[in-house]
Amino acid sequence: MKKIVFGSDHAGFKLKEKLKAFLEEHEMIDVGTDSEERADYPDFGYKAAEKVANGEADCGIIICGSGIGISIAANRNPKIRCALCRTPEDATLARQHNDANMLALGERLTDLHTAIDIVNAFLTTDFEGGRHAERVDKLAQKCYTSTHADK
Repeated sequence: MKKIVFGSDHAGFKLKEKLKAFLEEHEMIDVGTDSEERADYPDFGYKAAEKVANGEADCGIIICGSGIGISIAANRNPKIRCALCRTPEDATLARQHNDANMLALGERLTDLHTAIDIVNAFLTTDFEGGRHAERVDKLAQKCYTSTHADK
């Protein structure tokens, strides 16, 4: 069982609620929004990211219309590696190679069946470590400087 934080704006609200019902065996935190009334995705991307970054949740699932805006908001937190996924394969690779700790979805672009498959892949795939760990470590650096200049 994982502790999952959920967040969405108005355009992701319906999918968020359906996924929460599907994942009822997990412990959940919902940072909003709580309706289809207009709401700004950065507010909920930031709130969900903070819960993952400070250890209150194991991972996060965030949703807006396309998934793009809310993933950008979450990734503003340096402890977050949020992947916008359109397929289960995207989610598998995001976990295996990037140790993604948050998943972003777009309600307008992802049907429920596909979203469930993506979430299942995200929640059941482990980080491979090894050569990927070195790359993920570089993501944690405040200022990335390439060691392969002018190659």
